Amino acid sequence: MPTLYRGVTFVQHRPRWPRIPGLGFGADYNPEQWPKSVWQEDVRLMREAGVNIVSVGIFSWARLQPAPEVWEFGWLDEVMDLLHANGIAVDLATATASPPPWLTAKYPEILPVNERGETVWPGGRQHWRPTSPVFRRYALALVEAMARRYGGHPALVAWHISNELGCHNVYDYSDDAARAFREWLRQRYTTIDALNHAWGTAFWSQQYGDWQEILPPRLAATHPNPTQQLDFKRFSDEALRQYLRAERELLLELTPDVPATTNFMIMGGTKGMNYARWAREIDFVSNDHYVQPGPQAFDELSFSANLTGNIAGGRPWYLMEHSTSAVNWQPVNLAKKPGELMRDSLTHVAHGADAVCFFQWRQSAAGAEKYHSAMVPHAGADSDVFRTVVGLGATLRELAVVAGSVRERSPAAIVFDWESWWAAEADSHPTDRLRYRQEALDWYTAFLNLGIRADVIAHGTPLEGYGLVVAPILHVLSEHAAKELRQFAESGGHLVATYFSGTVDENDHVWLGGYPGALRELLGIRVQEFTPLLDSEHVSLDNGLTGTLWSERVDPVDASILARYADGSPAITRRAVGAGSASYVSTRLGPDGLTRVLSDLAGAAGVHSELPPAARGKVELAIRSHGTDRYAFLINRADDPVTVDGFAGTVTLEPRAVAVVPLD
Repeated sequence: MPTLYRGVTFVQHRPRWPRIPGLGFGADYNPEQWPKSVWQEDVRLMREAGVNIVSVGIFSWARLQPAPEVWEFGWLDEVMDLLHANGIAVDLATATASPPPWLTAKYPEILPVNERGETVWPGGRQHWRPTSPVFRRYALALVEAMARRYGGHPALVAWHISNELGCHNVYDYSDDAARAFREWLRQRYTTIDALNHAWGTAFWSQQYGDWQEILPPRLAATHPNPTQQLDFKRFSDEALRQYLRAERELLLELTPDVPATTNFMIMGGTKGMNYARWAREIDFVSNDHYVQPGPQAFDELSFSANLTGNIAGGRPWYLMEHSTSAVNWQPVNLAKKPGELMRDSLTHVAHGADAVCFFQWRQSAAGAEKYHSAMVPHAGADSDVFRTVVGLGATLRELAVVAGSVRERSPAAIVFDWESWWAAEADSHPTDRLRYRQEALDWYTAFLNLGIRADVIAHGTPLEGYGLVVAPILHVLSEHAAKELRQFAESGGHLVATYFSGTVDENDHVWLGGYPGALRELLGIRVQEFTPLLDSEHVSLDNGLTGTLWSERVDPVDASILARYADGSPAITRRAVGAGSASYVSTRLGPDGLTRVLSDLAGAAGVHSELPPAARGKVELAIRSHGTDRYAFLINRADDPVTVDGFAGTVTLEPRAVAVVPLD
């Protein structure tokens, strides 16, 4: 049980947050999968668990509108009334995530097309084109019907727009997409000459004479134009965002007092949506997160929660989905160990989540997700999972005092850039082994290993106030963004850049004159050639570390050498810049190697851990605050007990446990 500070009442300052007391707790609720005889049992168990909000109607379009002119709202009326009578609020989905069979049978032109020209057929979910005018017409008609019927229902506290937009249909290469892509390009470049320059079409005889000649980067004989690929990723992100905006504007018109959100997927390999931009379109940020098995599984959860909290501007956000135990879509679906359900949930709260919800309430008996865990598993209420769920509900009620507080800024930050992620992992590059997000995660693990709080922030976030900023593989860098990094260092900040950074501008054109291009003068180095490594190769450094994946022939122009390769050439450099510095790491060192490097860089920057030495590396620290009231979340990363001194006395954390303590 966490150590709690009691007796504080917060004044709530939430930007159009759902009307729920304290911390939200619940799940996706899919009563349409069950006979009515189960519904009463559901609400009884919800009350037992402390559930105060559920998401309803997410995949119910076919049930609500079984034919073009037929509406069946009776069952949902009954569910809404039942939940309200039991004190459970509703985050009501617009139900547009998965079109019904009659719609795709009548209008097969709404189905997505992949890069090979193959139709993505019904049978799964999200089988619709983001740019389809036909789909949008029918989807918005459904949204209007939902808003007019339920906009004034007392159970309704928020709208849930679609569901996991772009999870399966972010890239569509259909004729609808081609037309929309051309229009997007017209708005971006204005003239065909400007597009030809941006895309470098002098290469391979690709020069366009008319907008109608342009297509999405469909299957080609070899690598499609790199800037065309990058622009198509930008367009696809924007197309989904425009669809989100269409639903949001209709809801705002019809139900102006009801906040709306959509669930992001900030986790693992979900990269097609630039969520830093999406956050501007909704009233409060929501995220779905599922643990990715591996040695950094928990660190990745923390990384994603951290990034979500910063995209939310430090304000409270909504954990819309995570799992009580195993999922169903990984090669091997591991059950959670004792303590992990609680720790995973409270780690999201530590990074600003004011609602903790799951997929789903009751584990399905049929369908593709029947082996996905739930709050009520196949074993029923007489199960360890449900007993843990009940315990989590009790803990969240005790933690209600932190509701409405904000994430406190960290002394250090990691810059995360979606466009660099898209571009750095493109084809026809020095290596196809590079993984942008993994490098960022490795740096985050290094900060955790040192016990140093670090924010994960979107590229473009103001850097003032951070003592140390790491910008891993900041591959795409405009002249303006490069100037901002220089100003950060000159004003006393300490910047760390890595290999393959500053290499290209916003059009994916190489900054000429030597790498790292736009950062060359700031870092005080010049690289003539990249020297990526084969899987079987590595490079040794004179500080005892080993590099993999990548190395470079670094020529120091105006920088000191912190570490060398075995051949004597520089591997890690640092340059004094104004009142600050700019450092460069030219190889992949992994989390353990980066921990040693970061220790020196952080020390030189005056950035230190707030944890006692014995807890560093074992315990993660996150802080939420409201005015003068501050709360430290102490999270045991380890499978062994840890004792932490100096936070309200001595706190002993059991394996995978979390404590919340007040700070003076």
